[in-house]
Parts: sequence; C-alpha cells; structure tokens
Amino acid sequence: MGFTLGDQWEPSISADGYGHVYILYPQYGKVPDCASCSVPSMVFQTSHDNGATWQAPRAMAPRSAQFDGQILVDPADRQTVYASWLENDKHDIALAKSADFGETWSIEVAVRSPAEIDRPVLAVRGRDLYLAYGQTRELAVAASHDAGLTFSSVIVNPNPRLSSSLAGGGAVDNNGNVFFAWAGYLPNALKSPVVLYVGKSPDGGKTWSNSLMDISAPSLDCSAQKCGWAFLGAQITMTADRSGTLYALWNSGRQLDGAERIYFASSTTSGVTWSPRQEVSSAAEGVEHAFPAITAGEAGDVRIAWMDMRNSLWNTFYRSSTNGGATWSAESKLSSPVSGYSYVRSGGFLFPFGDYFELTIDGLGQTHAVWGEGENYESPGSIWYTNGR
Repeated sequence: MGFTLGDQWEPSISADGYGHVYILYPQYGKVPDCASCSVPSMVFQTSHDNGATWQAPRAMAPRSAQFDGQILVDPADRQTVYASWLENDKHDIALAKSADFGETWSIEVAVRSPAEIDRPVLAVRGRDLYLAYGQTRELAVAASHDAGLTFSSVIVNPNPRLSSSLAGGGAVDNNGNVFFAWAGYLPNALKSPVVLYVGKSPDGGKTWSNSLMDISAPSLDCSAQKCGWAFLGAQITMTADRSGTLYALWNSGRQLDGAERIYFASSTTSGVTWSPRQEVSSAAEGVEHAFPAITAGEAGDVRIAWMDMRNSLWNTFYRSSTNGGATWSAESKLSSPVSGYSYVRSGGFLFPFGDYFELTIDGLGQTHAVWGEGENYESPGSIWYTNGR
C-alpha cells in the first residue's frame, strides 16, 4: 500500500458502514507532487468498495513533520472519520475530521504540550472524543464533548516511579465509560519490568482508575536490528464490541531476555473484573511474539492478530472468535512471500516495520489488516494490506 518511494510504516486502518476503508500512515521520504510536505508526512488512502480497489494516496496536510498517525470511524454513526497525529517536533496533536468519507477534512490542533508527546491513541463515540498520549513519565488523556472543538487534559497515572508511559488502544462503551490500555516503563528499562494496565473513566475523562493486567519481564534487546530498547517489549491494546464487552490483547514475557507470548482477556463488567488471561498463539514455547492488534464488531465478535517468529522469520498471524474469546478459529497467516523486496523471504519477512499495526471490520463483516515489514528498524520497509473473512 501507499507510495513506492521512501519508507512507510506504523499504519492505522478503519472502516465505515458505507463501503469505505481508510488507511493513514507516515511517508518517510519525499511525497510525490508535494514540494511543501515535510518528512515524514501523513498520507491518506481510501477504498470506496470495501478494499477491492484503492484511490491514489495523498498527503493530509503540508505541515511540519508528522508522526504516529491514527484513523478511526465513529462507531455511533459509522460514517464520521477522525484522524490524529503528532507534529511541531512532537509537541502538538493534530485532529482531523471528515464528514464526507475522507474527501475533505477540517484540521485543528487538539493538544499543545511543553513536553514531547508519544503516540496519541483515539477513542470516539458520537460527540465524545478522547486522545490518550504519553507525556514523558505520565499518561494523559485529552477529552472533548463537542465533537473535537475543544479539549481538556488530565493525567491518568500520576506515578513518579515510571520513566515513561505509552498508550496502546482505547474504547468508549455504550454507557459512556472510557477505557485506554497502556504500558508503564520503570527506570532502567533494560532491566526493569513493564507494567500493563487498562484505565477507566466513568465521568467523561475527568477521573481515572487503573486495573493491572500483567507485569512483563524487561524488553528484549534488539540493538542488532538498530531499534530502541522498548521496540520488541510488552505492549497492550484493547477494544469493545457493540454490546459493551471489553477485550484486551497484549504480549509479555516471564524472564529477562526470554521470549514473549500473546495473551487475551475480556470483561463483561465494564472493566471491574476481567477473565483469566489465555494464550492465543499455537507457536511453540520459546518463540518470540510482539505487536498485538485487535478489533471487535457485534456482540461476541472479536478478531486478533500479532507477529511471531515461529519460522525463524517474522510473520503476521490472525484468529477470530464469535463467542467473546471462549473459542477461536484456526490461525491464518496474513503475510506471504512477494518477489522484489529485499526484506521478504519465502518463509516470512526479516523484521517488523513500525511500533504497531491494526485491524478493522467493514460493513459486510470482512476483516481488513495493514502492517509493516522491513529489513530492520531503520529501512527499507513498507506497509502491506489484506482482507478476508
């Protein structure tokens, strides 16, 4: 997907109820026919026929360098599209809104921070919008109750022990409760555990409580692939189905320098209690897992994906459940060999490209997935797409 020039990674995807699928990603390198575009720039691509064909990619807005894109269709009307990203040296969060299936956008700055921000994550329902973002050691949430016209921010985790916090996924349930999954990193991260939480606000983002989901061993060292200390470390994401059941998916490890596994849990009590965690990968013990992705549809319909190294190369795997995770489909491998790319081999790809990837469900019940594959953390690499049942 996307331009063939430059590198593309960390794609976000969403689908509406009218046959449109949307992808947003940062383009590293020149954006064709956009002399004023910075590097990287957010690029938008849309399909009007549930992923059968795609329009040409185009830059969202020629502004300062842009990172960590998110795109999300409002589940209330299944039409309004929101997008967000970092700009202004990662001190601002831009929020874009489209009411005409991505043809035109209004763009404003939702958050300005004196400190550098990391990965804003969107959660939306109707006129209520929430942006969770890491701000040094704290996790903050900016809330809007007027469809994104104004925002106010609060701190979710006032914990002075953490060295950094990172959001991973969010949802607003039918009762207006807001949830964000997030990871907290302790000082000396190469040797300290990673704590994984789901935060909840029952009052529109004013106050928050946090449920501990897991404690992972420190992140694996992947400096040989030119990546930072947390790249292959524990992450957690979450979503909610249309009945309000919550689902969380995460990777975590039990011992220093050991392989991490993929775990799933659900909550039918608005996050008050969670089911016991269950492993959802059939890969053998000792196989490294990373990068959880999750989406949900009607009651009990939950779909998950992740990357693992069961074939000594990385691949992207997928499963689905129609009963809230009580039972699962067989695993499907989404990634496949494609000639002409140095990082793609017959058994998989050399390295995950970007910190996350995503799934969505369209109005016909199809799953759409987009992820990054690369040589190493730096380049070359691109994003890849598939859809199916």
